[in-house]
Amino acid sequence: MNVVRRTFELDPETDARLQAIAAARGQGVAAVVADAVALLDAVVPLEGPDIAEDVRRLREFERTGEAIPLDEVKAWVESWGTTNELPRPKARKMT
Repeated sequence: MNVVRRTFELDPETDARLQAIAAARGQGVAAVVADAVALLDAVVPLEGPDIAEDVRRLREFERTGEAIPLDEVKAWVESWGTTNELPRPKARKMT
């Protein structure tokens, strides 16, 4: 595997979190950073926000009242690559 060495600075809290995630997942820090970059790339378009898509999703929520609570999404994402990976959360009516 080709490897590129990078050096960057982190605040102590972020470093501690990175170390904890790596330990919990049984991975090296580099693998956790690579996964985080891949996830960021999957959800944040480099060309900027797609306002039309945001409006479409808002209208869909207004029509159905269905959404997925953020804490459920976070728990799902944090379970990726673990032995207890959670199923994708499903949208439901919000009260």
